[in-house]
Amino acid sequence: MQKWYHIIPKNTGLNIYVWIIFCVLPFYFIVRSFSILEIVFGILMILLFFTAYRLSFLSQGWPVYVWVSVEMVINMVMTLALGYVYFALFIAFFIGNIQMKVRFFVLYIVQLVTTVGVTTILFITHYELFLSQFPFIIITIVSVILLPLTMYNRIKREKLENQLEDANKRISRLMIIEERQRIARDLHDTLGQKLSLIGMKSDLAGKLVEKNPASAKSEINDIHQTARTALKEVREMVSDMRATKLKDEIIHVRQMLKVAGVDFRLKGDPELVNTPLLAENVLSMCLKEAVTNVVKHSKASVCNVIIKQTPDESIIKVNDNGIGISDNLNPSSGHGIQGMRERLEFVNGSLEISSSKGTTLKIRVPNVVQQTKQEELV
Repeated sequence: MQKWYHIIPKNTGLNIYVWIIFCVLPFYFIVRSFSILEIVFGILMILLFFTAYRLSFLSQGWPVYVWVSVEMVINMVMTLALGYVYFALFIAFFIGNIQMKVRFFVLYIVQLVTTVGVTTILFITHYELFLSQFPFIIITIVSVILLPLTMYNRIKREKLENQLEDANKRISRLMIIEERQRIARDLHDTLGQKLSLIGMKSDLAGKLVEKNPASAKSEINDIHQTARTALKEVREMVSDMRATKLKDEIIHVRQMLKVAGVDFRLKGDPELVNTPLLAENVLSMCLKEAVTNVVKHSKASVCNVIIKQTPDESIIKVNDNGIGISDNLNPSSGHGIQGMRERLEFVNGSLEISSSKGTTLKIRVPNVVQQTKQEELV
């Protein structure tokens, strides 16, 4: 529900200036009258209505319904005495803020019946006045019918969306905690035993270095091999933590471009054969960032992704027919370009950008499988 000081409703689908007009209109109807008594009476009714309207937001429990009843009575009096029916819009908005189902429908029906009733009486008793503002009266009645339901459903939907967002945040926090625990277990299982073994063998080698140099040398070789094995396992664990296969990312990219209304064209095989998992993960993240930039900034209708594999490197070219990078991106900062360069530097990759009849990003990642195998043999 809105704050107590919000006289003009928000988020109703109507412009704020429309509500201002509804607030000013009573004075127009009052000024039309030639009787000082009618003018004083009308001003008092307006002040009383907005006081009750303000207090209805401020109050809690049964006083809320007392003030709403006062507003309905004032609305009926103003309609019958001065032909002013627009206070019904404010009441309809307030009723839409009530989220208790039974109370909402009771007030909704009462407001609808009273509004239609006094409007019918106005038609009978003040026919010319009724005809002079017939379109506005129809708009008011339609609003009294639709506005509370619209507001009720909107607030209910927003409440559910907020609850869903909170639930997702809690799930994310739990996933982070679980992931941390998993990483801690993996590090303990991977490094704990091997570091303990390295410590024990280092102590033993220190004792044997003078007494039995041959045995000490054997222990040092064992330490060296254990360290190599531990390093390899750590690399594999880090690579597997958030690895994204290129073929899976292609599916996501295709879906993203389809939603954006951009034609996707793929050339080449996304099933990489010689690229290490860490390098493929970097390629996938860079491809996602490049296509995101196409969707957000290029205004393109076509996006081409070309995948090429050689014995030495893997190459991905992302090309679009948009407005060009010089018009909407700064290659040196922002829009994920710098982040792509940093990721690629981590695996000795590179990024080339050109702009001619669109934008082309050329992403290169070397295949370092042979180098890794050589390290394992040392």
